[in-house]
Amino acid sequence: MSEYRLAEKPALDVLAVLGYGPLAPEAALAMRMEENRVILKPVLMEALQALNGIGLDDAEAIYNDLATLSDNEDWQKKLRGGYSRRLAGRNRDQPIALIDFKVPANNRFHVVRQFRVAAQRPRIADIVLFVNGIPLVVIEAKSPLKATAKAGEAFEQIKQYERDIPRLFASNAFNIVTDGIVTLYGATGASSSFYAPWPDAWPRTRSEFVNDPAKDLWCLAEPSRLLDLLAHFIVFETDPETGRKMKKVCRYQQFRAVNKAVQRVAEGVHRKGLIWHTQGSGKSLTMVFFALKLKTHLTLDAPALDNPNILVLTDRIDLDTQISSTFVACGLPNPKQAGSVTELREAVARGGNGQILLSTIFKFAGSRDPIPNSENWIVLVDECHRTQEKDLGAYLQATLPDARFFGFTGTPIKSTDKDTYARFSIEGEGYLDKYGIDDAVRDGATVSILYEGRKTDWAINEAEIDILFDRWFLDLADDKREQLKRKLTVATIAKHPERVRLIALDIWEHFKQVCAPDGFKAQIVAVDREAVILYRAALATVIAVDLVRSGMDAEAARAKADAMIACAYSKSQEDNKPSEDPDVSALRAELEQHYLDDAAEKEAKKAYKAFGQEPSFLIVCDKLLTGFDAPVEAVMYLDKPLKEHGLLQAIARTNRTCSLKHPDGIEVTKPHGRIVDYIGVTSHLDEALQSYRSEDVENALRDIAILRNDLKEAHARYRSQKRAMGLEGMDEKAAAYAVGKVVTAGREDEWFDLQRLARNFIRVYGDLSPDPVILDFTDEVKWAAAFLRLATQVIAKDESLDHRHYTGKIRDMLEAHLHATGLSTTIRLRSITDPNFADDFATEEKTDAELQEAFVRKSAELRRVTRELVDKNPAQYGRFSERVLEIIRRFEEGQIAAAGGLREFEDLTGCINAEKGAHAELGMDERAFSILRIMEVLAPGTGHDPLQDAAIAIGAVYAGAQASQPAFTFMPEYLRSLRQQVRRILSEHGIGESKGIREAVEEFALHAYVGGH
Repeated sequence: MSEYRLAEKPALDVLAVLGYGPLAPEAALAMRMEENRVILKPVLMEALQALNGIGLDDAEAIYNDLATLSDNEDWQKKLRGGYSRRLAGRNRDQPIALIDFKVPANNRFHVVRQFRVAAQRPRIADIVLFVNGIPLVVIEAKSPLKATAKAGEAFEQIKQYERDIPRLFASNAFNIVTDGIVTLYGATGASSSFYAPWPDAWPRTRSEFVNDPAKDLWCLAEPSRLLDLLAHFIVFETDPETGRKMKKVCRYQQFRAVNKAVQRVAEGVHRKGLIWHTQGSGKSLTMVFFALKLKTHLTLDAPALDNPNILVLTDRIDLDTQISSTFVACGLPNPKQAGSVTELREAVARGGNGQILLSTIFKFAGSRDPIPNSENWIVLVDECHRTQEKDLGAYLQATLPDARFFGFTGTPIKSTDKDTYARFSIEGEGYLDKYGIDDAVRDGATVSILYEGRKTDWAINEAEIDILFDRWFLDLADDKREQLKRKLTVATIAKHPERVRLIALDIWEHFKQVCAPDGFKAQIVAVDREAVILYRAALATVIAVDLVRSGMDAEAARAKADAMIACAYSKSQEDNKPSEDPDVSALRAELEQHYLDDAAEKEAKKAYKAFGQEPSFLIVCDKLLTGFDAPVEAVMYLDKPLKEHGLLQAIARTNRTCSLKHPDGIEVTKPHGRIVDYIGVTSHLDEALQSYRSEDVENALRDIAILRNDLKEAHARYRSQKRAMGLEGMDEKAAAYAVGKVVTAGREDEWFDLQRLARNFIRVYGDLSPDPVILDFTDEVKWAAAFLRLATQVIAKDESLDHRHYTGKIRDMLEAHLHATGLSTTIRLRSITDPNFADDFATEEKTDAELQEAFVRKSAELRRVTRELVDKNPAQYGRFSERVLEIIRRFEEGQIAAAGGLREFEDLTGCINAEKGAHAELGMDERAFSILRIMEVLAPGTGHDPLQDAAIAIGAVYAGAQASQPAFTFMPEYLRSLRQQVRRILSEHGIGESKGIREAVEEFALHAYVGGH
């Protein structure tokens, strides 16, 4: 009831104020015609007739089309107006409008609570928003008391709904989760890590709303804004490496920036604007959304937007850049790449409306002649500050004198860069829209970047370069020292073999503690190409020696060390030339050996980005310091003097968010990026960034020392709550059961506060490791982690998810602690196939405390077991999951004792094992048997033999598809042919009413028969 009162009811009240007509579940069901359908038919029929001026029969035919449409991207196109149909009495297809985007009042908006959808596993969504009878937004509401888990249960339920009742999500724009305090939204199919808040209510302010939930729902669901989001701010981006599509919805800064810029074009007063969206926050997608709204502008009328021409310019010669590939991957209408100056000028000069051209600023070098009709062009310039170099900006302006120019940048513009401000910014405005470093970190769009200086005697201060030279080259012969000193540079000292060897050793020891346990990777930035080779050799040697020390064969160790390292640098004409100097000759041979051509470099980058593949290290000097996105990169080892734009671009390689899911189900999130500075840049950070406004870069890098204070503060807050609950001096088990009693007594809030504070303490400890300051807190972290895991089992009768998100260092430490304290058998959950699984069922000679502990453990184990089985096939295993929850409920309400509950769990375990082995008794493949169970539920009147034969035949169809076309789930035509085969099999075996069976079987098959064997 608290969920309805504290989360669901307030949301419904806000939605009613926004203009959503409430429909009772019963009234909505009557409009849906059947419980397994989701469209409000009479509402849609009415809207179709009103918006298109058509009759009832045509509206009925359109409804039938839409009722069977299951692809989210197809729905998206049709909702945006890409839908045509042959109408009665017409001899050609006519466009069909499903929504009036320009006049929101011409549409009908409804909200329905407790929206139940029938399926093989029925589900009830808390709140669903409809436009013209079409479900567009699903809202899951949870009690604020559970907000400490950041609505984790709500995410889990959304994922269950998407899996079990996919019809509700076919037309879905996005989902919302809210606990009455925090509101987050995410695209259809997105994991919880991609859900985000919408903090900025632009063009309104927070003060105009009574509370945050009211502001959040206005931002996301106010009718005109929802239609704008639907029309212009959703794309399906194809991953060029996997071929899979990911649906993406804009973030608030993208919505704000695009609408500011589009409004400027529509008004025609100012013809330019400057947008800074910091690196890693989705700048490329901002440009895509901008182009999409300029191109389609479904929600507004403006002469300036009548099918404009758009020119997108990047600052790199290679057209296969992030921005151009993003445009193509997002399926933007007819983008074309202009590969030469002539081609570009011809396309622009043609003046045909509706063009989108992708090119580089370099194509304009030397171009002075203006192109006719340039006023029809809107130019989007990526990394626009770079366009002012070498007069490129002047050539661009001369070629397109009357075009409108919008500059985008991922780094702040220097305060001294007058040209960029003059070219793209109106006087006195600065940025048209700014989304800075702090904004992105606060929102979780990027992670913060911490820096630590290592060994000050390794740093290189240019003012003391002579002293450093004498220190490092003391042992050289006088003539050699003099020869080196004549061409003395920072690089000379940086490449001293002993310095490189010591740093390589330090890098490996640091990497083993910070990156290796969780699978994150690192980049080494060396001073030049020669240094790249020196670091490669030194690091490979260090790794190989360490691997041999751990017991690996020397040859295998060397091969593994080599595989862990890749280098990226440009080729030189000198590389393959002979030399009389043996050192130079050896260096050139190494440069030849480790050079990667374009194809090899592409493969190395692909493998580097992939979790679990080698290489783990990329060593570079100039390449891959800009425009290279590898979220798996957690550390940059910096041994090259960088400053200003180069420094900001380079360090941002580590600021991408990343969650890695390990084979055992453990998921680790990158807490921050790290810069380990060997050259001394960060000791003079103000000097390195002096050309920027201080407010733009003040938190570009944060000293790791800040985390030391954070750890002390997190520990103090956690200990204060622990003392307040009377848990001091208790061991982990006693404390867990004591907190269980606190929750039973109705003091649930105290447990949630302790949970939140303990998690934060453990997280900061893990973030700071391996800093020596953590040693003072190690014992308390061990206690807190074990306590949280056990307390969650005691209170929720479920597995604690906390330990699954800890870093590898914390997990290893926790496992060792559990063994040392004897808690491992209490906490660790066993599989149903474990020989010791049945030990808990022996109730004789156990004390009440031991019986309760056994019941708690069995509850958590069986909840996990049944959840995993239900994920495989809800129709087959759903009843077991429900029975586990029912036994737990009766125990918590005092209807059965622990011993009685254990006896029921023992009986249930036998039933599960019998079901798991039933396919073998029938001589069936396990997946075909799952199909049989689905059919038994949906065709209860059909005999067993025809159902079994049909299930075997259908299983063979999908197994064949898996073997021949591993990506068949993404092939609509191929899926259609599979449906026809299934229909024929069902018909041949006399199984009628097959539509529901076909849909349920396909739903199961799309999960069970995925990829290769």
